[in-house]
Order: sequence, then C-alpha cells, then structure tokens
Amino acid sequence: MSSWQAIAKSKQESLRAAIPSEWIIPPHLLPPDHQTDVTSFPRQSGWFTNRELEILSTAAPRILAHLETGSWTSEEVTKVFCKAAAAAHQLTNCLSEILFDEAIARAKELDQHLQKTGKPKGPFHGLPISLKDNFNIIGKDSTVGFTSLVNDPATYNSTLTDLLLQGGAVLYVKTNVPTAMMIAETVNNVFGRTVNPLNRKLTSGGSSGGESALIAFGASRIGVGTDIGGSLRIPAACTGIFTLRPSFGRFPNLQTRSGLAGQEAVNSVNGPMATTLEEITFYSKTVIDQEPWINDPKCLPIPWRPAEPKHRLRLAVMWNDGIVTPTPPVARALKETVERLRKAGHEVIDWVPTGHQEARELLHRKFVADGGKSVRGLLAPTGEPFREEMRDYEKATELGVHEMWQIHLERNTLQKDYLHRWNASGIDGILCPTTPYSSVEHGKFAYVGYTGVFNVLDYSAVSFPCGVTASKALDASYHGHKALSDVDARIQHDYNASAVDGMPVSLQLVARRLEEEKALMMTGVVLQAVSTGWKSKL
Repeated sequence: MSSWQAIAKSKQESLRAAIPSEWIIPPHLLPPDHQTDVTSFPRQSGWFTNRELEILSTAAPRILAHLETGSWTSEEVTKVFCKAAAAAHQLTNCLSEILFDEAIARAKELDQHLQKTGKPKGPFHGLPISLKDNFNIIGKDSTVGFTSLVNDPATYNSTLTDLLLQGGAVLYVKTNVPTAMMIAETVNNVFGRTVNPLNRKLTSGGSSGGESALIAFGASRIGVGTDIGGSLRIPAACTGIFTLRPSFGRFPNLQTRSGLAGQEAVNSVNGPMATTLEEITFYSKTVIDQEPWINDPKCLPIPWRPAEPKHRLRLAVMWNDGIVTPTPPVARALKETVERLRKAGHEVIDWVPTGHQEARELLHRKFVADGGKSVRGLLAPTGEPFREEMRDYEKATELGVHEMWQIHLERNTLQKDYLHRWNASGIDGILCPTTPYSSVEHGKFAYVGYTGVFNVLDYSAVSFPCGVTASKALDASYHGHKALSDVDARIQHDYNASAVDGMPVSLQLVARRLEEEKALMMTGVVLQAVSTGWKSKL
C-alpha cells in the first residue's frame, strides 16, 4: 500500500472510531445496499425516539426558542443531532471530522450559562451547526480532500468559526468535499465518495456535497458551505434543499482553507444550506447582525436590509444558457413554474444568455491559471495521483501576469455589459435552472455553467426546490434533440429518466450583486405563487 493510500485508510478508520458504540447502527437495522432512499431511516427504523424525531424536525428558530426558555437543553439537542449525523455518515459517507465530545461539553457549558445568568450566550445559543470541511477549527484537520493535509490540524479558527462560537453555536461535525473543492461531485482520495441520501446511486453534488447529504438526511438544520463556481447551489439542487450564494463581502470568508490558495480572480463565498427558506433567511440576518466586517477586512459594512415582498415581480426566464439544454425534468419544472407565476399575476419575459459562453470560458481559465501548481503541490508530498476529474489541472499551462490581467479586463467588460442589459430590461431577477440535472448518477455531472456565470458576475442567487419531482413517465429523453454543444450532446445521451425518477427539481433565482435580501424575498414570492398554482391544479 502506497503512502497516500495508507494515510487515507487510517483517516477513515479514525473517523469511524470517533462514533460512539451506542450510535453505530445495529446490523439488523441497516438498510440493505439496494435501498437507495435512506432519508426515511430516522422515522422508520425505530432507532430514534419520538422525542428525538421531534427535535430533528423542528426548524432552527423554534429550537432556539425552546433553548432560550429552558424547555429544551442544548445538551439534549446536541446529542440528538450528533446521533443523527453518525447515522447519516454510516449511510452516505458525508463527514470529514467528528466533534461529538467537544460539542456535548460545549452544550453543557451553554446550559450552565443560561441557568446562571438567565440569558442565552448569543443569537445561536445552543444550536448545533454543521460546517464544510474547509472551515478551520483549532485542533481539527481541514484536508479539503488531500492526503497530505491529513493530521495537519488547524492552529487557528476561520473568522466564521469564531463568529458562530461567539454567537453561541455548537459545532459538531465537518463535512466531506471533493479534491481541492473543485469537482461538482463530492469524491476524493481521502474519504471516498459521498452519496445522495435521497438516492444513493446518485451524486449529492459538490463541492459542499457532504453538507447537502447531511442536511437532506435530516441530521443538520443549518449547515454552512462555500461556492466558487456553484459549490453551494449544485449540491443543494441535487438534494432538494435551499441555499443562498451571496455576493463576496456579505459573509466572512477569512482564514478558510482553499485548494487554490490565493486565487482571487473569482472569489469564494460562503453561505447557509437548510431544508427551509425560513432558516436560510434567519441565518443570513443573524450573521450580518453580528457585524462580521469588524473582524474580516474584506467584509462589507452593510447591515441587514429587509426587503418588502413585491406583489408583482418582473422576472426574466432563461430557458437555456446557449450551451447546455436542461434535462427533461428541469425543463418541465421551469415551464410549469413560469406558468404558475404568470397565473399569479407576475410578469415573466424571456432572457437571452448573452455573455454566458464567455463567462464559462473565463471561469475555467481562471481556475487553471497557475498551471495546476496549487493542486500538484498538495498531491506531491504523499505521492497522491490526480483524480480523473482533475485532469484539466494536471494538463494546464501556467499563465503569465500580463495574460491574467487581460482576463480581468475581459471579466470587467462582461460584468459591465451584463449589468447594463439587466438595468435596461427593468427586471427584478432571473429565473433559470440551477444545473441541467435534478441529480445524476455518480461520475456523470458534466456542467457547472448555470451557476458559474453568476460567480463571475458576483450576483446573489438562491437555489430552491420548486415543488416538481422528476418522473420517468413525464420526462422521457428528448427525441430529435439538436444539441447546443458537445457537452450538451453528452448530457442528453447520458440522461436516464428511470435513474432520477422521484428526485426533487430545483431552480435558481438570481438578483444583482449584493441583493441577498431581495433574492430571498423573491424566492418566497415565487414559492407562494408555485404553491397557489399547485393548489388550484388539484
């Protein structure tokens, strides 16, 4: 066994050993390998008590209300989420670090604080919150999928880690990511592949795919991921949960680990993931209310600005981006959503994807501008090979400074032209696919253009489940499809209606830069229209 393989095996074993024996699923209760949907396990296995199920199914603001009054203790709530996270990992391989002992000890301290003072420690008092692997926690690894970073514990916290702890949160797990966080599926040589709890034959997306799997399973109410090309929105869409991709500067991103450290041509951002829009909004407001710009020099001093719901939105719909056609379930979901919006009195116009091809190419050139040196430098110490998904980094040629500056100029022009076109149209937002897929079989996620363009533009975007599910009866493969590109031809060829049958379909709602509050408000308005449309159809 080579060095990197031995390191990976040891790390996986230590992670498994961190699960207490009482939270190892009894063999007779383990779902069989052929059972694809394991989200029913907590409710149907009998392994969780009714009390535990009540806690797991309670939205974060109401958990906090129980904790503040003392009707629930943080110790009890934390133990329930630790147990659920242990189950989720055994069934989906979603964790990278386990902090159960530290979390329970902290929960006890918070309970004591409340008893002594009669006041919660902060706005997140006693609430378990899960974090993506790249958020540093002192004494814990942030491997970002590299064996060379195993047993290299952080000596400082990420700024967001400190903010959450100061706010009273309980950090109990970190979640798996792909190598360098630069693959749209969560797979690496350290921990292996994270699977989708809704269908274990399908991907949970990436790079925040460990987080999306944990939340979709029901083992976290609020988790935090990151996004540089779709890494929040893609996994949220693959698992049917909500997320917000904020513009750079709204949430603190300082002192997080990166697979492409120092790459700032397109900025990584972080944001919340949850099963409800309410929890996304709650988290976002709570973090911003803590004034993160005090400790992160790149955070913008913009307080939370509530957006009043608009009774009549003017939205642009982008049916495709000119490069890849959405697969049949996503195309149908978009069409039905637009129909319901119009029926509810909203105005919807067509949006031409001008500039999207250029933005996609810009994004790729930025990511490999160092000739793959960053990734190669992290693989080399243990002799770890490039994964097949990272071949573009292995083959890349380093750009010079002047060439990189020209890319920045292209980006700036694209941003200017897109904003002018947006303003001239008078739209509130753009409705479009999050990805071409509802989800897809492992190894087949081939396109991030629908998300990546808005990273180049740095626009605020919400990915949300729109209420439509894929159906093998309704969503057969296209007949006589004229492919928009080679990658479109490949995606449509690979599409398997039976494989994704029953999967939730998500869409993306985009606002301009730094319009997080408006993006969340518009998502709520759209969901109201969709819900009304469903009711009138029944």
